[in-house]
Amino acid sequence: MTFPQIRSQMQQWRYAVPLAIALLVAGSSWWRNTRSVSQADQLSAIAPLVAPLDQDPQVQVFFNHSEANVYTDPYRQITRHGDNLEALLITTIEQANTSIDVAVQSLNLPLVAKALIDSHHRGVKVRLILENQYSQPWSQASSEKKPTKIALEQLANWSLLADANEDGQITPSELADTDALRLLQTAGVPQLDDTADGSKGSGLMHHKFLVADQRWVVTGSANFTLSGIHGDAAEPSSRGNANSLLKIDSPALAQQLTAEFNLMWGDGPGLYPNSLFGLKKPARPARQVALDQSHLTLQFSPTSTRQPWNSSVNGLIARTLAQSSQQIDLALFVFSEQPIANQLEIQSAAGSNLRVLVDAGFIYRSYSEALDLLGKTLPDQRCQIEADNRPWVRPIESVRSPQLDPGDKLHHKFAVIDETTVIVGSQNWSHAANTANDETLLVIHNPTVAAHFSREFERLYRMTRQDDDQGYLQRKLSAGEQRCR
Repeated sequence: MTFPQIRSQMQQWRYAVPLAIALLVAGSSWWRNTRSVSQADQLSAIAPLVAPLDQDPQVQVFFNHSEANVYTDPYRQITRHGDNLEALLITTIEQANTSIDVAVQSLNLPLVAKALIDSHHRGVKVRLILENQYSQPWSQASSEKKPTKIALEQLANWSLLADANEDGQITPSELADTDALRLLQTAGVPQLDDTADGSKGSGLMHHKFLVADQRWVVTGSANFTLSGIHGDAAEPSSRGNANSLLKIDSPALAQQLTAEFNLMWGDGPGLYPNSLFGLKKPARPARQVALDQSHLTLQFSPTSTRQPWNSSVNGLIARTLAQSSQQIDLALFVFSEQPIANQLEIQSAAGSNLRVLVDAGFIYRSYSEALDLLGKTLPDQRCQIEADNRPWVRPIESVRSPQLDPGDKLHHKFAVIDETTVIVGSQNWSHAANTANDETLLVIHNPTVAAHFSREFERLYRMTRQDDDQGYLQRKLSAGEQRCR
């Protein structure tokens, strides 16, 4: 039985977790043999495919699938192309002398956890904010009768890696040593989630940023997880969701992110429910930050629907796209915000060349704006069409989805405009991200930074197959037409 099959059965055996763990361990020899063979092949053949690009000294850009670098995944021991985003996080944590603030939807990397613990023990003030659905140690699922789906998914991944001595038995200590959140809790690192405001949670605490010493900022699209950076243990061919992280040297930017963090932190864990998440936070307009070679605009979501849409983060995205006169390239996990699609139609009609990549899981859903750009309409499950749906009269063909390794997603949320400007952050281009979630968005005017994102876009665009996309879309449209007759 393969690990994908084991994981599928694990979903069916939700109330028999110990049995599922036993099955995971039983297959460990298969997985290790697969890993060792593939790694041996890679070590003899893998090499960077392109030369590295120059980095701006204050705004450095990294991709976990970069073809200009090679690293070895520290958990699965797979050598592969990419920048080691986890090493970037650890290096930043280790260089901190006074403070580290982390706000991230999910964190399950034990090496990151241990770096935070080491900093905590040497006197650095460490604070951690998580999304409530991801704030429970996953190893607790092994003793719960009704573990959450998320806990089971993490258990499925990490149980494959927890058998450190490869004796076929996963001991409590082995589980604990790979459970990042349990390690952090045991060490007494202060943390809270978005229920600290007295609610059941905001839309999503979807930030992905780290601030060290009120100077260094690491932010982007990647969660600090195995699947977000390296790849799923249960999918040996996985190389991680396509993501970026930026490391920015800017006390001014760090100050703005710390202010956002402090709103959510309140007086910390276990005291009063005075943390502010989601729409409980005051309105925060876009802020400007000037660096030596860059001009940055920073804004946080959510924005109330009672406020003008143009003042929101998605409004900032549309205003930035409106500055294009030549080229717009988008790589997006989700694209479902109609006014942004409307702005793109204006830019396309004015002569900007437009190319769009959307994750395969979202590109052809009924609410996807990719359909508008293609001039298509797909009814939802109730055979309804969105009220403000507006398929383009002059559709474009350059809307596609890259073919990634099994288990991996196009998790980017970036745009490159005229090879000089980048839009990037945690914010998906959706109504929910704009009006409910805690999100970060940066607009960076810097050709050196833009060159890195352009290279990543070109890599992904080469991985598309237009005929396959068109065939799949046509089948979806035909099925929708038959269903809604």
